[in-house]
Amino acid sequence: MTRDDIIRLAEEAGWTGPKENVTYIAMLERFANLVATAERNRIWTQDHWTEYERGIAAIERDECAKVIEAIPRYAKRGFKQYEDALIFDCANVIRARGSHDK
Repeated sequence: MTRDDIIRLAEEAGWTGPKENVTYIAMLERFANLVATAERNRIWTQDHWTEYERGIAAIERDECAKVIEAIPRYAKRGFKQYEDALIFDCANVIRARGSHDK
C-alpha cells in the first residue's frame, strides 16, 4: 500500500491530521502495517470455519433452487399448474434445508 493509499484510507476513516507532517504520516504507515500484519496472522477458530461453511452452503442451496425454478416446462395442457407448484415446492425444500444447519 502506498503512502497516498494510507492517507486516503485514514481520511475516509475521519482522520484530519496534516498531510505534510512527517511524524503523523509515519505513525499512519506504522498503524497500517500493524493492521495488515494482524489481519494476515489472524487465526480462524472452528466457529469461524463453521460460519463460513454455513454461508457457502446457503449460497449453494439457493443456486440449486434457482436451477429447479428455471426448468423448462413442456407439459400437456392441464398439468401446467401442477408442474409449477411441484417445481417451486422442490426449490422451497432445498432452501429450507438451511434451517437445520444451525
